[in-house]
Order: sequence, then structure tokens, then C-alpha cells
Amino acid sequence: MTFSIKDILLMEVAPALGCTEPVAIALAAAAAASLLDHPEPDAIEVWVDPNIYKNGLAVIIPGTGGLVGLDTAAALGAFGGDASRGLEVLDTVDDAAVDRTRACVRDARVLVNLLEDRKGLFIRVLIRSGADTAEAVIEGVHDNITTLLRNGQPVADSPLVASKRGVDKGGLCALEEWLKAQSLDRLLELLDGLDADDLVFLREGVDTNMRLAEYGLRNDPGLGVGRTLERLVRQKLICRDMVQAARILTSAAADARMGGARLPAMSSAGSGNHGLTAILPIRAVYDYVACTEEDMLRAVALSHVVTAYVKAYTGRLSAVCGCSVAAGAGATAGVALLLGGSARHVAGAIKNLTGDLAGVICDGAKAGCALKLATAAGTAVQAALFALQGVNVWETDGIIGPSPEKTMQNIGTLSTEGMIETDRTILKIMLEKRFSGY
Repeated sequence: MTFSIKDILLMEVAPALGCTEPVAIALAAAAAASLLDHPEPDAIEVWVDPNIYKNGLAVIIPGTGGLVGLDTAAALGAFGGDASRGLEVLDTVDDAAVDRTRACVRDARVLVNLLEDRKGLFIRVLIRSGADTAEAVIEGVHDNITTLLRNGQPVADSPLVASKRGVDKGGLCALEEWLKAQSLDRLLELLDGLDADDLVFLREGVDTNMRLAEYGLRNDPGLGVGRTLERLVRQKLICRDMVQAARILTSAAADARMGGARLPAMSSAGSGNHGLTAILPIRAVYDYVACTEEDMLRAVALSHVVTAYVKAYTGRLSAVCGCSVAAGAGATAGVALLLGGSARHVAGAIKNLTGDLAGVICDGAKAGCALKLATAAGTAVQAALFALQGVNVWETDGIIGPSPEKTMQNIGTLSTEGMIETDRTILKIMLEKRFSGY
């Protein structure tokens, strides 16, 4: 089976409102609730894998006035979500749904269970309402609803089941296996298949993420990293260049998204923050170079492809910060291309980025992610500039391989094999904080 650039964009790039882990829980809850006749669930029970648990603990859920938590996400999806909207499930939430959610969580009607030994993305939500029950299961991908049950019986032909919405997990697995077999040269050749519709879609992604960045710079949500960097530029304490511009745009967008702004992000490889990192550094560099908008959009397309390539090896969620090593690799590849680099320069940029950021951990989604996205964005631009100046990390260094393909494969090995105990330790620390009241 062979895939085109259009296939990759269709499967890997989509709008998402809010952090995708709590949103996925809300999606499962909304799907289950849609099967019930009674408006008020008596109880909601949630089961999740460790990485969903880790990424849903501390991030603000959009449209809630600052609410956090997996229990909140489940109740919000059940009371106000529209499962037909996929990862934009919470776009329909109103104040009444938020009030009902607060009451439900306060009354301890939501129970969240951590499946400590579960591998891979997994969410199960069971809702009880009177004598009826409804259940939804999501596996593998954030919007991949694989099971719907009403009173223990499968719901036949539901349009909410992922395969009937065009979200085919089997197809995504096939895409990932195909990507693993490709060379960087072949990935670059895919760009020749971009058509006018693809460019419109890519432009929509840039505009979507720019709206988040603009919101972050205007309103100072989250940690305010982007706005603080902008202020430091005005105070002449730091200088604005393409590296700093990339950091400002990307972190401001992360401030907005992690701070609960009710604006979608164009995600990449299943993550909104990956989408911010994959797109916005390239958009920032676009203002500094003589090139066309189509050149910029082609660079964004390459960024999505390389991000998907790395994620095929690391998995959707891991102990390694995917914004740094996956979307960061995509962004630096795109920046190198936009700056006029050849395949050799793109390869060097990926190696430079990996040599710099391979050790960044993922300790859950939260406001502090804006700092990591600022680092990833700035390093992506710097790595590309270094490659264009002939600076390339040597293949004898650490986990860097003799080729960009082998380097990205090594990141996958580090994520899936080398960081297992690290992931457990991160979650243990986070749980200790939670249960101690911090």
C-alpha cells in the first residue's frame, strides 16, 4: 500500500479544541451519554491508561473558567458535549453544562480509575442513569471510538464509531508502517503531490494556530510566556530575530491553549501542542525570508510528515516530550526547507534538533508546556540555521545515527524501551503531589 501527502494530512492533521487527552475523555463520555434517554447521569466511571491519566491531570479545560481534571472532562462531555464533532466535542458546552459538571464532581459522582499496566492509548467511560447504562471505548487514537454499548448490548451502525466517521485506526497503523519504510528523500518527494485543496487546508491550519498565538499575546493566559518574551523584546532586554519570533508565537499559542482559551488548535499526529510546534516556527520564519506563501505551506506540509514519521516510532504518548523530538523535528525540517536548504540540510537540521532536545521529558499537559514549546520552537529554527551553515552533530555522538532516518528511529527506541521506568516515576511523582494536596 502506498500513501500520498493528502492521505497523511487527512489522517494526521485535524482541529482540536482543548488538550487532546481530557478532550478524548469528554468525547467518550459524550458518545456514551448520547445513547441514554435520561438527562441526568447518576454516576460516571472512567478507566484510562497511564499517559492519558498523566496528561489530563492539570491542564485547564476550555470554556470552564479554569476547571481541570479527568473527572471534570468526563462530566463535561456527558452534560454538554457533542460527540459528532470529534475532537471539537466541547465546542457546544455552555454555562449550564459547566454548572452541572461542577455539581457532579462535587457530589463525587465521577470515579476515575488508572489502569497502571495498560499500554497504548485507552479510555473507557461507563455512565449509569436509572436502570440504564451506556459505555464507550476509545483506543489507539484520541478520537478512535471502537465500542459503544447500551445496557451491555452493542449499538449497531452508530455514526460515532470511528470507522464510520472516516477515522480508521487500521488505516493509521498501515500509514505508520509505511512511513517507517520511507527515506527522508521520499518524504520530501511527497510534497510534489500537494494540490490546491491541500494548500487551502494547510493555510487553514496556519490561521487556526495563529489565532491562538494572537489570543495569547493579547490576553496573557496560562503562564504568559509568549507575552513575557514580547515584553522583554520591547524593553530591549532581548532582541527579536527569527529564533525569538518562533519562540514568541509558539509559546503564546501554548499559553492560550493550556490556559483554557476556547479556540481550536490544528493538531498534528494527534496532539494540539504538536500542531502548534509543527506550524508556528515556520510561520514565524516566513516573515523574515523572501518566499511565497506556497513555499511556507509546503514547509508546513513537510513538518507534518516528519512529525508523523517520528510519532510512528515513539507512539502517540510517551515519557519523551513529543513537541520537542517529533514536532520539533518536523518544524526544523520545514524551516530548513523554507530557508532554501537541500535534503542534506534538512537531514542535518533533524540531527541537530535531536542532539539538543532528546532528553526533554513529558510530565503531563499543563501551563508550563508553553516553556517547552518555546524551547522546541527556538531550537527548531536554530538547528536549521546551523545545518545551513554546515554545523551538523556527528553520528558518533550519543543517540545520533548515521542518517536522519536512523536518528529518528533511535528516538523511538528511547521513548518506547528506554523511558518506561521514567514514565512510571513521573506519574508517581505527580500522584504523590495530587494526593498530598498540591
